[in-house]
Amino acid sequence: MFLKSGAVFAGAFACAGTAVATDRDTILESCLAAPYRPTDQVRRDVWRHPYESLKFWGLKAGMTVLDLQPVGGYWTYILAPYLARTNGTYIGAIPVTNPPDKGIQAMTAFAHEFSDKARFGSVVVVDFDPGKLPLGPANSVDFLLSAREIHNWIRHEYISGVMRQVAEVLKPGGIFAVEDHRADPRAQKPDASDGYVAIATVVREAAKAGLTLEASSEINANPKDIKNYPFGVWTLPPTRKSDTSPTFRRTDYDVIGESDRMTLRFRKL
Repeated sequence: MFLKSGAVFAGAFACAGTAVATDRDTILESCLAAPYRPTDQVRRDVWRHPYESLKFWGLKAGMTVLDLQPVGGYWTYILAPYLARTNGTYIGAIPVTNPPDKGIQAMTAFAHEFSDKARFGSVVVVDFDPGKLPLGPANSVDFLLSAREIHNWIRHEYISGVMRQVAEVLKPGGIFAVEDHRADPRAQKPDASDGYVAIATVVREAAKAGLTLEASSEINANPKDIKNYPFGVWTLPPTRKSDTSPTFRRTDYDVIGESDRMTLRFRKL
């Protein structure tokens, strides 16, 4: 059954057993080392630094975490088992309304992929209607993650509305965790059509919604990324968009690796 924003699809109860994370989060380490994580995702850890990023953002045992647009499930494979084992809640927010047929297919596939309660616990799925209906009850989420999606919010001109949705669903003191392709030091294209976003744009739009930048990190920096490619950021891995012209050499871009990314932590005060 599929429900509109604020309503949920829930699997079975979280897997048995609880644990408390310490400064060295052994539960998180074990989730990262789990054999069921897809091999192609594990290979990306060298670029995405999942342990260091989640620790920087402030992930704690027992949180209610909302993963906004969890395309591909990279963070789901880590966060859902972690929250299941620490009496937390994982929520994946997936666009369903535009277009509805593809959105429902995406929600169905996501729910099916993470339906194994022994591994993932009770995964909750909500409809993300950008800039419109609430993501859930007000003040109900401890930690909200946006990974490489803000450039799309800019391109589709609903960034201000989504930031309001983020602020509304977060609890006072809640964390808004951001990872995205960083335009700096060069100027951002007005519509972020090449995928790169200026930090100042994110900070400004978040502040309008009442979210304050608390800290930034260079965990996901890549100084090799010159941010000027035939197909924007999608020229680089993992997308690796290419053409067949004789002047295009795939190896020139593969050697750069994944993009230079901002890693930001905002707080709802």
